[in-house]
Amino acid sequence: MTGIGAHVRKLDHIGIATASMPEAVALFAGLLGGTLLAGGDNDATGIRLMQLSCGGFKVELMQPLHDDSLVAKRLARHGPGFHHLTFFVDDLVQTVDDLAAAGIETVGTNLASPRWRESFLDPQLTFGTLLQLVDSTRRWDVPTTAYTIDDVLNGRVVWEDYVDCLR
Repeated sequence: MTGIGAHVRKLDHIGIATASMPEAVALFAGLLGGTLLAGGDNDATGIRLMQLSCGGFKVELMQPLHDDSLVAKRLARHGPGFHHLTFFVDDLVQTVDDLAAAGIETVGTNLASPRWRESFLDPQLTFGTLLQLVDSTRRWDVPTTAYTIDDVLNGRVVWEDYVDCLR
């Protein structure tokens, strides 16, 4: 099998599904001292997101906004907890092509925005772990100064083409 290791730049974050963003924030931002990097509501997917830097590592909290979102379905099946690992790659299209050449098909590939192009490896192929592969023209490690954790928790921030902004 041909490896994609040459394409992987870094492990970016771990995603955690939660039914209660305030409870998760109390742990990761409160007790563990995480700082807000980005967050907001993705109305298209029905998910409220929050990325926190915790001890030099990023944690993405995900809460469903409605019962038919993918995170709501995941919570119904498995309960709260680990959801995915996200790896940044040099070139998503080349990575997807190399995986296909190795006989590994990706799912959910979305190339619509250069700010966040993504594809996934099915957990059945990756030892039960959903792997997200991403390339991006945006830096995702700089804390926001445009809004607060409370703004995210109260639905005052929205994602528009992978840009977080106040409603």
